[in-house]
Amino acid sequence: MNQEQARFNMIEQQIRPWNVSDDGVLNIMKQIPREHFVADNYKRLAFADIQVPLAAGQQMMEPKVEARLLQALQIKPGDKVLEVGTGSGYMTACLDWLSDKVTSIEIHEQLSQQAQQHLETIGISDVNLLVGDVFDTTPDQKFDVIAVTGGLPAVSDYFEKMLAVGGRLFQIVGVGPAATAQLITRVREDAFRRENLFETEIAPLENAPAAEAFIF
Repeated sequence: MNQEQARFNMIEQQIRPWNVSDDGVLNIMKQIPREHFVADNYKRLAFADIQVPLAAGQQMMEPKVEARLLQALQIKPGDKVLEVGTGSGYMTACLDWLSDKVTSIEIHEQLSQQAQQHLETIGISDVNLLVGDVFDTTPDQKFDVIAVTGGLPAVSDYFEKMLAVGGRLFQIVGVGPAATAQLITRVREDAFRRENLFETEIAPLENAPAAEAFIF
């Protein structure tokens, strides 16, 4: 199967059936070459419905989860976007195409450097790539969009506090296959709207606060 057929199958057999109908999201999934963000030994899996392995023991999210993330956030030109977990840089590219104002932080320097190379390969050089632990860093600005690409084992308002009024946050909370993807919108300075989107499973962000154990 050639890459274009595999890309078509990814969209028609994985993404659309997962309730993704936003034309802008579907278009960037067609246009951004996902295969450029995958290591050579995994290129045959670039369009598969799996979490593709990356360096440093990390993984890319499944294409359908990436698409649902993008659709939920309703990103528009001019939005200030924070991505937590640069990974391969693929989601970074998608966010940049939709907004053009992306800051992405990655705890593993190797991944950040590889992501920069991947992005430059397809002509993207305006993303602000940072290396560090997001839990040790307090951004000096508010964001319209925050995309957290690793899991949070416990409920936390850490990222909510970084949202501007009207801002949207995508995060996955919980452990195991019943972790819940959430969309959180800051409707006022002191008020948030929270929506559970779907269940999934994802590795936790490094150094994320752990869930408290039950004591019987």
